Amino acid sequence: MSLNLHRMQLPREVIVGNGCLQLIGDVCGNLGFDKKALIITGKITNHIAAQKVSELLQDEGLEVDCHIVSSDIPTLDDVMQAEEVIEKLKPQVVVGVGGGTKIDIAKLSSAHKGAPFISVPTSASHDGMASPFASIKGLDKPSSIKAQSPIAVVADTSVIINVPYRFIASGCGDVISKFISTRDWKLAHEKKKEYYARYAASLALMSAQHIVENVDFFKPGSEEGLRVLLEALVSCGVAMCIGGTSKPCSGSEHLFSHALDLLSPNQALHGEQCGLGAIMMSKLHGMEWETVRDTLKKVGAPVTAREVGIPAERVVEALLKASKILPERYTILNEKQLTRKTAYELAKTTGVID
Repeated sequence: MSLNLHRMQLPREVIVGNGCLQLIGDVCGNLGFDKKALIITGKITNHIAAQKVSELLQDEGLEVDCHIVSSDIPTLDDVMQAEEVIEKLKPQVVVGVGGGTKIDIAKLSSAHKGAPFISVPTSASHDGMASPFASIKGLDKPSSIKAQSPIAVVADTSVIINVPYRFIASGCGDVISKFISTRDWKLAHEKKKEYYARYAASLALMSAQHIVENVDFFKPGSEEGLRVLLEALVSCGVAMCIGGTSKPCSGSEHLFSHALDLLSPNQALHGEQCGLGAIMMSKLHGMEWETVRDTLKKVGAPVTAREVGIPAERVVEALLKASKILPERYTILNEKQLTRKTAYELAKTTGVID
């Protein structure tokens, strides 16, 4: 007898607010972690927040070790090194403190070793802080690896607000791109009979609408805008937990971003690239693409390739390459079959290139 099962793993606790890092000890205590913890962080984020987390957990009586990741881009080697540390120390819980790289390494290594994971983001540049997926470089192709959902998320706005505003605007770009990913997922359901979770899609779409409805709060130093963004990013992560796939939050706009990663690596932030992709893909979908562009502009995210130093030709090449990045992922790019001429016209018409 075969059962059609769908298991959802959701965060047990999500705390967002000014000074909430102080609650990390309470969170661990409530979850039954009272003996041993391992913090995975980076050199910079160790000083920004990880040392404080360590002190707070030690005050609660926990034995705390710290593993410093030196890489700026998460690789399988980083994950394997973290796994060795987890295997050796056998912590009750792994606490990832940092931006996307450190969170993803902590998330995947802890999943492989069967240890619960707590996410303590120090940046809000994309939706990985609460998702069950990790983005690891150095594989055959860019992809999200199923890891595990954090058992708790502690996002302290007083820490995150100190990052350059560009990262917050990038996070907005990643969330706004859900207007596209949810449409692509529904398209794949209609054309290819793919699994489609309406609630997960609705939650991701609502996150994008949340940014649009509160766009006036987004400006440097605005804690209210940051809270709106963090709520949306957590909701996107939960949407992926519910859907059991990254599809509600990753469509053709993410494929475009992955293609840019290969053609112009480390040129722009993930959310910035997804935002540019969202402008163009919204036009392909027949949406009001100007609304997507204008919202990005209002939050301070780039709306042209020139703003992030990407040549026009790279944009065209990325549009042509995008559908081949994950050929099994059906999106609007499969419907439209861009040529060099139509790709150039798309980028030009939407103003992404001059």
